[in-house]
Amino acid sequence: MYAVIKTGGKQYRVTSGEKLKIEQIPQAVGSEILLDQVLLVANGDKIATGAPLVHGAKVKATVIAHGRGEKVHIFKMHRRKNYRRTQGHRQNYTEIRIDAISNKES
Repeated sequence: MYAVIKTGGKQYRVTSGEKLKIEQIPQAVGSEILLDQVLLVANGDKIATGAPLVHGAKVKATVIAHGRGEKVHIFKMHRRKNYRRTQGHRQNYTEIRIDAISNKES
């Protein structure tokens, strides 16, 4: 059984027991969260798609850790104009573990 969820402006295909890094959410480590923006739920041959969300489908997850991603270097340059700019960015993330996928319709 798997589901496609939407969080932080991105879509993720998740299965039960999987760990993934999502955009940072303001929850304490160890707390349970409920992801209710479920776009698709598949259980064997049965596939429930939403328009845009699957009604009654929820994904339970546990917050494992918070952290910062790898540094991304941004370098801008205009040749022959003595223009060079360097910038760096580290995105914050929350690591979660998917505990259960439930679909009220199936």
